[in-house]
Formats: sequence, C-alpha cells, structure tokens
Amino acid sequence: MRLLLVEDDRDAAEYLRKAFREAGHVVDLAADGEEGLALALDGKYDVMVVDRMLPVRDGLSLVTELRGRGHTTPVLILSALGQVDDRVQGLRAGGDDYLPKPYAFTELLARVEALSRRGVSQAAETVYKVADLELDRLAHRVARSGREIALQPREFRLLEYLMRHAGQVVTRTMLLENVWDYHFDPQTNVIDVHVSRLRSKIDKGFDVPLIHTVRGAGYMVRAGAA
Repeated sequence: MRLLLVEDDRDAAEYLRKAFREAGHVVDLAADGEEGLALALDGKYDVMVVDRMLPVRDGLSLVTELRGRGHTTPVLILSALGQVDDRVQGLRAGGDDYLPKPYAFTELLARVEALSRRGVSQAAETVYKVADLELDRLAHRVARSGREIALQPREFRLLEYLMRHAGQVVTRTMLLENVWDYHFDPQTNVIDVHVSRLRSKIDKGFDVPLIHTVRGAGYMVRAGAA
C-alpha cells in the first residue's frame, strides 16, 4: 500500500513510518493539515492516517475538505479524544475509521489494511468463504459443508465481520465498534458469550475448527491451527 501519514509529532511520525515500512508499505509524511491536504490532492494513496489535532489546519477540517472535493480515499483518524461523541464527530466529518490514543500498532495496521480492501473488493463482495464455511450476505444464509446453519442476527453480523477479515486478528475493540456500535462497555463479556455460541454452531461436529482465539489479542477465522 501507499499511505499518507499526517502527524505533527515528529517522534510518533517516524515511529509509525518505520513500522509501516517494516510491514511492507510505502509512507509519505506531512507535518500539518495544509501540507497533508496538498499531498492528498496531488498523490494517489490507498489509505490516509490523519491525526485529529494538527497545526495550520486540523485533521477534521482536512478530511471535510477532501470529501467536499470528491476524494474518496479511505481515512483513519487518530486522536487522544476517545469519547463516543468525539468518534461520531470524526466519522461524520468524512473519516472511515477512528482510533483513540493510546493504541497498539498491530490494531492500527489491521484497520489500515482493512480500509485498503474496502474500496477494491468489499463493495461488490456478497459471499465470503473460508474452507468449507460459506456466508451469503444477500440471502442471509450460512452453511458449512453444505449444511445450513441458523444464526441469530447478532451472531450473523459477528461471523460476517470475522469472515470479512479472515486470516487477521480481530480485536475486541474492533468488534465492539463494528458489531455492537459502541453500545457496550469494553469490559463486558458479551463478546466472549457470542463467540462461544458461534463456535458451538460453526465448529461443533467438525474435525477442523475455524474460529480461533488469539491469546491476548482477539479472535480470528481461518482454516487450520491457530
């Protein structure tokens, strides 16, 4: 991927550029909102990572200006402001995702890679497959080895999100924000309960489990051992 990182903290910017490069991505840096806007307008980027609090032009203003000019590049907003209202404000300004500080780089990377895929394949993709498990979004149908599996609406959304990110670690925060829409306290065990129920329906009776727990990180749908 080619990324644009707009971050005025030099140490943080250099750390993120190095980390993204080690993950195989090309990164351009901008130190303020005006420079970030100019680079975004001149270059073609797969994803932009924009700090909310920037000199000259703040991050939300930058994103709003881009959207007003018809630019659809996915944008992830970073901010120390992590309340629900702050996140909603960032998304309504035109951001595609919002990650509060402090954060783990592994989660930032997973979110950026997910955003990069959204524009190229997610819009048209209606069927997800992992091994012998298939989920049809339009028909609202799940089957494994040809055997249909009945899921509750929340279980279906949970499985859909996991399969959309097959082979990647999906954190509890990602699930809370994308499946539960911030409505639950992060300390609740609602995710564990639903994953357990989903496992009993998806994996029970089959030799190869597909839903895995990644200790200390989250969950993953993949074929084979975790």
